[in-house]
Amino acid sequence: MSQRRVAVIGGSMSGLLAAIMLAQRGWQVDVFERVEGELAGRGAGIVAQRELIARLDALGFDTRDLGVSVTIRKLLDRDGHVAAAITCPQVLSAWERVYRLLRDALPPACYHRGRTLRMFEQDAAAVVAHFADGGHAVADLLVGADGLRSTVRQQCLPAVVPQYAGYVCWRALIAESALPPAIHRELFEQMTFFLPPGEQFLGYPVAGPDNDLRPGRRRYNIVWYRPADETSELPRLLTDANGVTHSISIPPPLIRSEVIAEMRAAAERLLPPQLRAIVRLIDEPLLQPIYDLQSSRLAFGRIAIIGDAAFVARPHVAAGVSKAADDAAALAAALDGAEIDAALRRFEAERLPQGNRIIERARHLGAYLQATQSVEDRSSSERHGIPEAVLAETAVLDFLHP
Repeated sequence: MSQRRVAVIGGSMSGLLAAIMLAQRGWQVDVFERVEGELAGRGAGIVAQRELIARLDALGFDTRDLGVSVTIRKLLDRDGHVAAAITCPQVLSAWERVYRLLRDALPPACYHRGRTLRMFEQDAAAVVAHFADGGHAVADLLVGADGLRSTVRQQCLPAVVPQYAGYVCWRALIAESALPPAIHRELFEQMTFFLPPGEQFLGYPVAGPDNDLRPGRRRYNIVWYRPADETSELPRLLTDANGVTHSISIPPPLIRSEVIAEMRAAAERLLPPQLRAIVRLIDEPLLQPIYDLQSSRLAFGRIAIIGDAAFVARPHVAAGVSKAADDAAALAAALDGAEIDAALRRFEAERLPQGNRIIERARHLGAYLQATQSVEDRSSSERHGIPEAVLAETAVLDFLHP
């Protein structure tokens, strides 16, 4: 048999994972990323779930220095005292740490930057991807791994669009060396939560620039979820100084100074003293509206969608990269020695229920943060929004392994 060829659309986590797994099985792989420059440096902290670490180990990666190991989670009260604490061992990594590991494993000749997919067409023999620069690629299989704004998904499932969840997230990374010594001793080596009414604030350590894990060179990752009404507050938050309202998200440099000032004022009003001091250290925060995206199908002839192109769950489950790895592994395994159409149907049958479970769990965990709530949302809030549940359930994937 001639070597089978795959065109992977999207060069971030899920695209790289699929490309590496298929290349190891003998596929000729080409990854097409729309961004011209290198993606390293984007994103913030992630939880390296044990499921992800197991996948990386199976691929032959050295995961011993994947991130910062923490054992304790604690919840602060309004005065900054510890209200509760539990043991929950986890590895806290950075987006760029995992991305760099994967990116370096793929031969440079396989990774094509600045290639924006315009559309694709397929027949019984092949699939052809057409790019905005006028070029095209012919392959046996096309994998849509192009994220929340997926062009592949939009062509396959035009009715499936991101649904705003009712709240936003402020994010920031702060240099470990910038933290006051007393606050560093108290907070840095744990995952710390605080729950203002209807909100959630958490912080934890991650690797420093260039994946530096040396003490003093790491960073502190801040995540603050706040309700924002979709019709009034969200458009205001996403409108820049020139009056342009952005869709889905807004680039950090374009966030208006008055919006950032409001966030800082809320921190002074709502947060415990240690967290107020940390927020004062933020230079350029990131504002991220939270969305749900739930696909009804994953397989379309010679086309498969994976990762955030297929499902985007609210961050509370911290399942994004782990799910991407599981999607890629299921796809690669299904394709072993099988006709593509039948293989992709098996892949869909395996991964569609898991994606739906993750979406449902994330909605339950985040229901109490929403600006508006249904009766079902209020029921979820009463169960999953209480402090003990937030501390025990956030970023834990035990629900996938009953």
